[in-house]
Amino acid sequence: MSESRRRGSYAVGRRRRDRIVAVAAEQFATAGYAHTSMARVAEEAGITATGLLHHFPSKQHLLLAVAQHRFDVAAALVDSAAGAEGDADALFEALLSVTRRFVAEPGLIELFVTLSAEAADPSSAAHELFAARYERTVGELTARFRACARGGSLRADVDHEVVARECVAVSDGLQLQWLLSGRRTDLLAGIESHLARLRETLSPANTAERAPARRRAV
Repeated sequence: MSESRRRGSYAVGRRRRDRIVAVAAEQFATAGYAHTSMARVAEEAGITATGLLHHFPSKQHLLLAVAQHRFDVAAALVDSAAGAEGDADALFEALLSVTRRFVAEPGLIELFVTLSAEAADPSSAAHELFAARYERTVGELTARFRACARGGSLRADVDHEVVARECVAVSDGLQLQWLLSGRRTDLLAGIESHLARLRETLSPANTAERAPARRRAV
């Protein structure tokens, strides 16, 4: 097979895989993981059951791909909504927009919480995925906070990595509470309240008059 034909075949396969993941994410978000069959995903994606198994040998493989898709969508949402680097107001609004997206896909919140618990086991297939997700998310968010501090829209006398980890912890923790409360916890209001307090705390107007020798966490 020529190089151009191989590239074409790969591109087709990649598009088909992306289509399967998108369909599965939609089905999991609306009908729930337990009530979505592989046959239904194949039907909605316009492929045969055999074709689906070629890309995803099991429903667990598909679940992990959907989780990765969710992480990628959240990261892309922050990238697109955060605006110019160093704009703290745009950054906090972008973080809130991620929660709005999560609330619109309650089935995926349930999947995320379930996989989070599973990921604590180093032998789990979800462990590496979630470990990489935390490092990536915290790293990217830390960099954004630092850029805002350099631009003067956030305080510079705090540990921005600690702040980033706090944001991730609050989001993940509230998603767990949302699930355990039978969806009664107001996830969006909780995140909005946290971000508002954090925005006030990190305002340059609250910078200590004399910077300490060691940067403090908020």
